[in-house]
Amino acid sequence: MEGYTMAMAGNYGYFVIMIVIAVLGWVVQHNLKKKFEKYSQEYIPYTGAQVAQMMLDSFGLKDVRITHVAGNLTDHYNPTDKTLNLSDSVYESNSIAAAAVAAHECGHAVQHATAYSWLTLRSKMVPAVSFSSKLVSWVLLGGIVLLQSFPQLLLIGIILFGVTTLFSFVTLPVEIDASRRALAWLDKSGMTSFQTQKDAREALKAAAYTYVVAALSSLMTLLYYVSIYMGRRD
Repeated sequence: MEGYTMAMAGNYGYFVIMIVIAVLGWVVQHNLKKKFEKYSQEYIPYTGAQVAQMMLDSFGLKDVRITHVAGNLTDHYNPTDKTLNLSDSVYESNSIAAAAVAAHECGHAVQHATAYSWLTLRSKMVPAVSFSSKLVSWVLLGGIVLLQSFPQLLLIGIILFGVTTLFSFVTLPVEIDASRRALAWLDKSGMTSFQTQKDAREALKAAAYTYVVAALSSLMTLLYYVSIYMGRRD
């Protein structure tokens, strides 16, 4: 009965945390959408794909291929096959927002080519994160239900969740550095003016907030489970 009560309390606390995280996430995503829509109205002579190609060429990255993927803001760099994947709203758009996103993804390609330490660490963590993500939800649930009789299960869940939390924080310097590289190149290449450089910075800053919220949300959840484990004898 005591284990059941702890499980119910755990579920309630987790539910409250998820509401807070969801609201915070919605605010950040809403802000990103507004910024992107605003800066999508500011046009430059080049499309996102053209900006990406010019930036790759300027760094001598001839082996990186630019591809077009479906979706909105689904842009990403894949280090496995060295592809720069640009979304519908970036690939063919000639806005400052598209240029900023395209340059940001090129920043990841430059990181990969120069063996940027944080990106290297992040890549090495991917197998462990993939393994942890598959098991963590079930292990944590079982750990809360069996908290009094088998507390070690919750501890295992905390360790698994800790891996994904660490991954979220390792991602932060990777994303921030990619934006720094993007903004530096946009300015140096003359792709942006004083005003559009400021707008590109604002667009990338809004995108960075999504990673910050994800990391903090993961940390909040991790600390919550740690508190349950530490207070199991109360």
